[in-house]
This record gives sequence, C-alpha cells and structure tokens, in this order.
Amino acid sequence: MSITERVTPEVETWLRESDPAIAWQYERDVMGAPHSQWAPLRGRVAAEGWGSDLLERQDPSGTWADGLYTPKWTSTTYTLLLLRRFGLERTNEAARSGCTQLLDRARWVGGGVSYWKTHTYPERCVNGMVLSVCAYFGLDDDRIDTIAETLISSPMEIGGWNCEDVRGDTHPSFHTTISVLEALCLWRDHRGSSAADSVIDAAHEMLLDHRLFRSHRTGQIIDAEWTAAHFPPRWHYDVLRGLDHLRSEGLRDERAQDGVDVVAADRRSDGAWPKGRSYGGVEFFPLETDRKRGSWNTMRALRVLRWWDDG
Repeated sequence: MSITERVTPEVETWLRESDPAIAWQYERDVMGAPHSQWAPLRGRVAAEGWGSDLLERQDPSGTWADGLYTPKWTSTTYTLLLLRRFGLERTNEAARSGCTQLLDRARWVGGGVSYWKTHTYPERCVNGMVLSVCAYFGLDDDRIDTIAETLISSPMEIGGWNCEDVRGDTHPSFHTTISVLEALCLWRDHRGSSAADSVIDAAHEMLLDHRLFRSHRTGQIIDAEWTAAHFPPRWHYDVLRGLDHLRSEGLRDERAQDGVDVVAADRRSDGAWPKGRSYGGVEFFPLETDRKRGSWNTMRALRVLRWWDDG
C-alpha cells in the first residue's frame, strides 16, 4: 500500500494544520517534501505553539521547573527530551543552556551523572536521556564523551542495557535500551565517532531477535502495553518507538515485520491512530486535546509505514 493510499484527505489536512512540531515532520518524513518546504515550518517550532510555550517556561538559571530530572514531567531533562522530539533547531541556545545545567549541576559518579544522593552509580537510562539531548543540541563538551564511554562499556552480554545492572540484572531492559540506543546514535553522529558502533549493532540485534516485543524463548508478547503507541514516551518503550528508531537509522530487517503489523492494525476507521494512554505525572500543558485520535501517533505511524512500504 502506498503512502497516498494510507493518508486520507482529512488526516492530511489535520496534520498539516497541526502544531509546527508535527507539521514539519509530516512534510519531511511522510510526504517526502523538499527541504525548502519543511525547513520554514521547522523554524517556527521555537517561535509558536508547543515549542515556544516550553521555551518561555525556562527558568532564569536555564533549567525548567527548577529541577534537573524531577519533577516528572516538567523538569529540565524531560522538557529537553520533548523539545528534541519536536525537532527544535539543534543550535537553539536556550536548549543548550539547559543541557549545560544538566552537566554542571549533576553529581558525577562512575563516569556518568546522578541526580540523587542515594544513587552512587550512573543509571543507564538517565544517562542515556541526558546524553541524547546534549548530543542532539550539539553541546561541545568533553563530559558528554565521558557519559558515552560509560554507556559503551556497560552493555548486557546479549546486547542492550539495563538500569538495574547494579543490582545484578543480566537481561537487557527494552526501556533502558531504547533510551541508550537513541543517545549513542545521536552522539555518534554529533562527534563523528565509531566507538559505539559495535554496541549499537548488538543492541539492534537484541531488539530484532525479540521481534521488538516478543520473548526470544517463547515468542509470546512480553508486555501488551508495548503494542499501543504512547506520546510522549518519556522513559518508556513501545513498538512504535522501536520502529521509529529503526527507521531513523535506516535499519530495515524482516524481523521487524511483526511490529509493523501491530502498528498498521492500530489504525482507526477514520484513518488516524489512537491518542494512547498518557503516563501519569505533572505536565506544563496537554499536547493534544482530542480524546480519541492522536496527531503525534498518527504522524509517527505514517512515517514508519512509509519507510517500510518503500522497502
């Protein structure tokens, strides 16, 4: 099925008239529009809509909600993650200031950051999220290389990561793995380094060996919650997030077919995808007011299916 057959006229209008954060990604990733068409839309992310609203809420010190990792979901870490997903320009100075605060005000332990007195180790998931925003916004700071090196040196035996490794867990966590994968890929591109290539490849293999959501031993679904799309994903994994990552890396593998089928089957009769459940916590404002359909999940699902259909 071609992408033009998947996108109804009503859905196309809806996404094109959405917040600039969605509209520019829809034009680039779903419709394949030229740079001259989507770049001006992307430039509006900082000036209007959700992106502008978040930037205006930045504290004078450069943080958000006067917190580094908490409160969820209004702290500096989670606000920058959201701005990253909006596609805010990577050179944005307000975002870079926030990234610097994440490094300057952290407790440095074991080569990584910690935001709790009780955590005397660099929790993989948190360090992945921090590295992802610092690398995305192009921070030129040797400390991000230290975080990357710590993550590169700490994968599970079969690939992937687990933030409970310090307590003896030996099997990778999908939640931790997707955060670290996104981070190391962004760091690799930012620094032009090949140092993470082998652990990135091993983590991709781990996800694909599990067909993105199935036990590699029984073939059963690991967690039914993963088959529904969520936005924002926060620190959580789901199938659409996994597929969107593979798409961004150009890693098309037939072992992802089960996941693609899950996403395609979730389409509503009106051509949109469900809004999905939100993860509990404090937000500055809701991203979407529609109770049923979700513009974020619709745009993300469509770009994954276009990528898959195009082969």
